[in-house]
Amino acid sequence: MDQMAVLQQITQYINQLFHGDASGHDAVHMKRVAKWARRLALDEGEDPFLCEVAAWLHDVGDYKLFRDPAKVIEERNQWLFKLGFSTKEKDIIHDAIATVSFSKGSLPSSRIGAIVQDADRLDAIGAVGIARAFAFGGANNQPIYNEDGLGSIDHFHEKLLRLKKQMNTESGRIEAEKRHQFMLHFLEEFHREQ
Repeated sequence: MDQMAVLQQITQYINQLFHGDASGHDAVHMKRVAKWARRLALDEGEDPFLCEVAAWLHDVGDYKLFRDPAKVIEERNQWLFKLGFSTKEKDIIHDAIATVSFSKGSLPSSRIGAIVQDADRLDAIGAVGIARAFAFGGANNQPIYNEDGLGSIDHFHEKLLRLKKQMNTESGRIEAEKRHQFMLHFLEEFHREQ
């Protein structure tokens, strides 16, 4: 299998599927998660190619983004076969993706799943995570801040500030600490300006 050619096809597929997304789950998000999954895989001694593929595809079939997630997941799995992935590789990718979601509260069943989950969580925190939180809030008609607790700022306390402690890998924990500190500084300044 020509890994570079496969990654090019996956990139095109993701660009088409997530074109125009304004919620922070766009193709650029997938690209960042794939980049970090590859980097974490190399640091952690795991297969960088399978981690990168799973990361590129991790939001394909997400219930928040698709009307019929089961259909999209089945199409994704069939497409992986057409790209030349074996049943075992497809299952590894599928299982890794199935445990990525924060809202499901799943623990990864594999090292690849742990790495992809960490890469996705890293993209939810730090400077990029701050931008994504407000993009998602705007796309869902949430105010930036509401004293009653219904704004995008509340998402930091409900989820984002908890992610640092939920990282699976040592290299993920190191990067998460940097991003966590940046968010704390941002929130301190945000509240100072209120």
